[in-house]
Amino acid sequence: MIDTIGTDIPDGEERLRLDVEDGLGILTLCRPRKLNAWSWESTRQLGLFADRIRFDDSIRAVLLRAEGRAFCAGIDITAPGGAITGRSGAERARNYYEAMRWVHERFRAFAELPQPVVAAVQGYCLGFGFELALMADVRIAADDAVFALPEARLGVAVDAGGDLRIAREAGAGWAKLLALTGRRVDAPTAERLRLLQQVVPVAELAKSARAVSAEIAANAPLAVQGIKRGIDAYADTGMAGALDRVAMNAAITLTSEDSREGYGAKAAGRAPAFEGK
Repeated sequence: MIDTIGTDIPDGEERLRLDVEDGLGILTLCRPRKLNAWSWESTRQLGLFADRIRFDDSIRAVLLRAEGRAFCAGIDITAPGGAITGRSGAERARNYYEAMRWVHERFRAFAELPQPVVAAVQGYCLGFGFELALMADVRIAADDAVFALPEARLGVAVDAGGDLRIAREAGAGWAKLLALTGRRVDAPTAERLRLLQQVVPVAELAKSARAVSAEIAANAPLAVQGIKRGIDAYADTGMAGALDRVAMNAAITLTSEDSREGYGAKAAGRAPAFEGK
């Protein structure tokens, strides 16, 4: 069951951590033993932190980072409350649709923060991890970073708008190639596709990302926020309507037999046999 009411984060259940230092809101994915895998609870916490950051005048820029060897390896299929239920297939699809709309609202609160967000990416940045990084305004990656949207290989749609954001940054052809094949690309390739603004050695990632964040934070807040809004207004034309379609696609595929086959095949280490149902 998704917690849509709680506003606290119990000790030991932290998926993200917020520290405020020198004008920066440092938002850290803090489950390295799970490769920072994402869950419904992670989404709830992201929304809570977005609300806190939004009206904090001491935060002039946000640095999104992750502990451990991976930025985010995708969805945590072992997390509690992972599956949405219903008394029928239609009700289950409807419940998934509403759940995805709720998710998109939390992501929108983060992606549309007035403060610019700089993402520092290392290691695996897969599935939702890739989608989260694409919500940032500036992306800096270590040279060991690996990116992919593997959802089609599991029988589900890309459900957080990552393919749309790739289309915005790199063009529809690249978005389709990456999302339809699920293939992985390295950091230099992602940079060539304009999905990254900078690639640095692993040892320099923290310093480089913090330096860019601090450079933004040193500028006039009203000007910085106005620039971000203006560019986003131009780049995101049509995004809201497209995301509603994404939510419906997610609801249909997440309740399909193909998705059960895809996840089952992955767990068993075999090739999936999709039937389109």
